[in-house]
Amino acid sequence: MIKKSFLWLMLTMPAISLGAQKLITTEGNISFFSSTPFEDIKAENKKVIAVLDPQTGEVAVSCIMKLFHFERALMEEHFNENYVESDKFPKATFKGKIVSPEVLLNKTEQETEVEGTMTIHGVSQLFRTKIRITPSVGQVIVKAEFEISPTDYNIQIPQIVRTKIAEKILVKVNMVLK
Repeated sequence: MIKKSFLWLMLTMPAISLGAQKLITTEGNISFFSSTPFEDIKAENKKVIAVLDPQTGEVAVSCIMKLFHFERALMEEHFNENYVESDKFPKATFKGKIVSPEVLLNKTEQETEVEGTMTIHGVSQLFRTKIRITPSVGQVIVKAEFEISPTDYNIQIPQIVRTKIAEKILVKVNMVLK
């Protein structure tokens, strides 16, 4: 599954001039956190695939849903079977562009934005968020923090557990692309 996602990312990134190099990670980290008075839920995926073209600022990210791990196995089972339906919708993706790709030329941490299309649970939405980029020789560190709403992606939360899952889920991204 990871190899298929990596191949998809490579094929969806447009061809670039010879000599230019794409930066890649297969060990990006995405975590999410839901906090309510009844329960906190946290999950983490340490096998996120991402490709960045530093010449154009184009970026593609693929995240296998079954690779999110929770504190309790039952939470993981409910997440995969009842909410995101991982067998039917195995991955979440983002394809877009860094709004100001010139920040990649600097060697200091800077804030910019990324915009594109995020697809989760088979639903695609235009998406824009702030990111922090730290370029250095041969690598770029990308960090982001944003909120998403499960209802925006047609993820149904059963009434019986609705009070245990926040309406807005905090998502954190941390990737080192080389």
